[in-house]
Amino acid sequence: MSASAAGPAAPGVVCAFAVTRTPPDPAGLAAARGHEEGGPLRVLRAGGLCLVVQDVPAALFDEQALTERLNRPEDLERCARAHHRGVEAAAGRGPVVPLPMATLYRGDLTAARAVAARQQVLETLLDRLRDRTEWAVKVHAAEAAPEAAGDPDAVAPAGSGDGGRGYLSRVSARRREQQGARGKALAEAEAVDAALRRLAVAATRHRPQSERLTGRRAPQLLNAAYLVADARRADFTAALARFAAGGAHPAVRVDASGPWIPYSFARWDEEPQAGPDPQADPDPQADPDPQADPDPRADPDREAAS
Repeated sequence: MSASAAGPAAPGVVCAFAVTRTPPDPAGLAAARGHEEGGPLRVLRAGGLCLVVQDVPAALFDEQALTERLNRPEDLERCARAHHRGVEAAAGRGPVVPLPMATLYRGDLTAARAVAARQQVLETLLDRLRDRTEWAVKVHAAEAAPEAAGDPDAVAPAGSGDGGRGYLSRVSARRREQQGARGKALAEAEAVDAALRRLAVAATRHRPQSERLTGRRAPQLLNAAYLVADARRADFTAALARFAAGGAHPAVRVDASGPWIPYSFARWDEEPQAGPDPQADPDPQADPDPQADPDPRADPDREAAS
């Protein structure tokens, strides 16, 4: 579907990706791909702000069709990747406020009005994010070494006089050891978080991921994001390197990635006045729960912010 200066082709809707002050580089915007089913990305002026949008066909993006697609894991992943490409395109020349995935409006005028009506809040968010990036940190318990041949859970040998009591004693000792190891790991994860928060502008915690998602046997104890000023990036990355080396906190393993576009600190659902809320506007057609959005950092095609 092609876009025109007069607005999206009919029938269609406008998918919005992000708000920024400075229009993205035209060549970069032309090279970026949003949703495969839609037209080229374009810039929509909304008051003193710019909204990066794409015209998409209503047949695939109305409420029913979109709900069905987002319930299919492969389509959900495709939508998440497309959304992130749109946000990255918007971030080429300055800070952006990413909008929740599948933020849809019935036409340019409705989209522009929704953003312009909340311009002051969005300006505040853009000021907050200027010269700052997001860093993702995941802390896991250190994986225990394989147990020796003398497994405390093994059945006591037949004919052993105190086998039953000895077995129960070993099991009890092993449980205390495991509880102590977990307590130590949790304490060290909290220490890592506290140290990183001192170097960050803001921090937030996400729900720890399951072992099925992480692919690790050890539990994830901390899944956090930190908003870091560019001026403190060297200090922050130096601290990350020390934690990743493991010497000071041997009970945990620290993994980090970044810098990223600060999704976790620009969400319009953070608080009532955090940004435009499509559900409060009668015109947007769909706004799936932002909490259900896939983590963009899980996208292997995602590029770190420069």
